Amino acid sequence: MKRRLVLGACTALLAGCRIPVQPPPQPTLVVPAAWRAKVGPGAPVERDWWRAFGDPALDRLVARALERNNDVRTAQARLREYRARIQVARSAQEPTLSAGFSPARARAIGPFGTPIDATAMQGSFQAAYELDPFGRLANATEAARQDYAAQQAASDATALSVAANAASGYLNLRGLDAQLALARATLASRQRSLDLARRQFEVGYSSRLELAQAEAEYRATAAVVPQLERAITQQENALDILAGANPGPVERGADLAGLDAPAIRPGLPSDLLRRRPDVASAERAVAAADASLAAARDQMLPSLRLTASLGAYAHDLPTLLSSPTALWSVGGSVLAPLFDAGRLRAQADISASLRDRAVFAYEAAVRNAFADTENALSAVQRLREQLDEAEARRVATKEVLRIAHNRYRNGYSSYLEELDAQRNAFSAETGALQLRAAWLQAHVDLYRALGGGWAPLESVK
Repeated sequence: MKRRLVLGACTALLAGCRIPVQPPPQPTLVVPAAWRAKVGPGAPVERDWWRAFGDPALDRLVARALERNNDVRTAQARLREYRARIQVARSAQEPTLSAGFSPARARAIGPFGTPIDATAMQGSFQAAYELDPFGRLANATEAARQDYAAQQAASDATALSVAANAASGYLNLRGLDAQLALARATLASRQRSLDLARRQFEVGYSSRLELAQAEAEYRATAAVVPQLERAITQQENALDILAGANPGPVERGADLAGLDAPAIRPGLPSDLLRRRPDVASAERAVAAADASLAAARDQMLPSLRLTASLGAYAHDLPTLLSSPTALWSVGGSVLAPLFDAGRLRAQADISASLRDRAVFAYEAAVRNAFADTENALSAVQRLREQLDEAEARRVATKEVLRIAHNRYRNGYSSYLEELDAQRNAFSAETGALQLRAAWLQAHVDLYRALGGGWAPLESVK
């Protein structure tokens, strides 16, 4: 009867020590059934997705960026830290063994007032092991594992971002190169028009107004060239810094017109939850916070620890090595918190708040992933439509320029008509080049939004 009463009292005591489980917040996330925008059939996203553009120079640039970029290297160094944290947490579940040696020399006053010198030497081995019947240490280790998994996914998200920024910057660079080539070709055409206007003015066929208009148009086009050259230099420097190199020229491959536009299969919105590393990182952060909350709740439960020591004692070193006095001890301890002014409960409340915030961050990451994909799909579709119209306008304005030039040369119209046609043609060609570069960059954004072919790695044990 006494044993039953003691067992019942211990059970009641443990039940009173355990902190009630704080429920997670109610989910508000709704996964859509399909994407709103349609891009047609395509291939699934591969891990080396940038190769789909068909430019070896782009492939080499992305490879250098993934190898040398400081953000990628920092993320990898952080991974090593979190792997070590797993070992730190796991070590608390294993026994500890330590050795000690304590030599001492002391002088004391004897009973007759005479000094007495004494030498003591003691060596010992000590072992300790903490039992984990309530799973507190196991939960702490699981939290460390989930933290590492979250950092691993975050590292992959960093690599994806760097690869996407490198590809997008390169496509922008090739778009600027195409605009510069167009500006130089247009400047040469403006030079011929200016020479023609000058000859006609010198023979009295045209007025000084037409000559001034031709020169003004030439100067306006000439001003575009250094502007584009400056933008190209800035883009090259940005790509070099991204790839972990000093500013300088960037290797080029295919021109803007020669770059392939990859066909991408977006899949279902539900698939996105398993393909985005940032979503996986947020999900594992929730698991880590939940395990940390469990460990915090278990702090209120008793901790059980076993200890043992074996040693030797002697008054000098030879005796310690030959025939010492053996010392030993075996024991255990049970430590249960009785009063801490609410500190442990407050720590559990903090862990619960961190868990709830991790849940909210996960839902926000998923919604942002949906928005990124919808925006990228819409951009690919709408920019393609804009590009088709821009190409049609470019062809039309080129034909208008040809007719206006012939009319001016044959004296059927003033130079103002050809001048307007030149401006419209240059604007149309520039707009078409900009739209093509933006359309290709939209494919990069879609690759980024779909996770870039990412696949989760195996968890660390």
